[in-house]
Amino acid sequence: MATAAPCLSEIPRDTLQAQFRAEVLQGLSQPRKAIPARWFYDRRGSELFEEITQLEEYYPTRTEIGILTDRQDEIGRAVGSGRVIVEFGAGSATKTPLLLDAAAPSAYLPIDISGDFLRDACGPLEDSYPELPIVPAEADFMQPIAIEALLPDGMEQEQRLGFFPGSTIGNMEPRAAIDLLRSMRETLGPDSLLLIGMDRVKPRPVLEAAYDDARGVTAAFNLNLAARINRELDGSLPLDGLRHRAIWNDRHARIEMHLVAQRDIGFEVCGRRFTMDEGETIHTENSHKYDMRSAATLLLGGGWEPLSTWCDEDSHFMVVLARAMGSDLSA
Repeated sequence: MATAAPCLSEIPRDTLQAQFRAEVLQGLSQPRKAIPARWFYDRRGSELFEEITQLEEYYPTRTEIGILTDRQDEIGRAVGSGRVIVEFGAGSATKTPLLLDAAAPSAYLPIDISGDFLRDACGPLEDSYPELPIVPAEADFMQPIAIEALLPDGMEQEQRLGFFPGSTIGNMEPRAAIDLLRSMRETLGPDSLLLIGMDRVKPRPVLEAAYDDARGVTAAFNLNLAARINRELDGSLPLDGLRHRAIWNDRHARIEMHLVAQRDIGFEVCGRRFTMDEGETIHTENSHKYDMRSAATLLLGGGWEPLSTWCDEDSHFMVVLARAMGSDLSA
């Protein structure tokens, strides 16, 4: 019987905190202020995001779950059984049981930057799958991870299946997304597979509503980033002087999230002084959307050959299975 695994810290917390500080200060110092979206996910941010996934306007989660449920047998046959499943950005692991049931893995290794949230998510999985080795790792999956050292003895050479749901890949610029896919290929190794969720281009009203819900949960999620800066980096951003905005950028096929200054404001972070004019924004997230061609182009650029694609009946979302290509990829 599997015992409750500790949350293994791949990156020390003080290192993550130093990265947070450096990236916030750098982003706020730019002519167009921007902060990487990965810093949304402290415990409160992770909780708010899980609440977002339950909203009526936010179609991606329920649509992807529908695909994984309706096509579970097909996906299981396509990926085979006995692989080590490595989930990148596991969060609450809501979709994970669907894949565990379909693929009958030899072990499950979830990775997330929020260790406390990950530990909470693994408890129910350990209860539901008592014979399955579950090894949670607190880490930043943007860089290759030596997962061999984390796996149970004897599983170091097992073939691996990467799981990257939620269209998280869309939060990155195309060049960064390709770099991440290559990093995943290095982490997973040769003969590996990747099952990835990718959100599709669709009408502007559907997209903008999904990122600016009527209840204001997404707004709270965006503002929590400013609150986190205040909590952890001795910041003084006036939360009442910032407003959430979500817009569709047709040229780049992406939703953008911003924090907009409602008036001229001044604030400090880590002892450094910053100002924003009324209407100026902090760009906090992009969420790129794909069609079949752009999805295939991205995956191939990252070293993954698409094998199968499953979509919902409205073609709002797709789940793609891809295979690791050879190691000789030009930069």
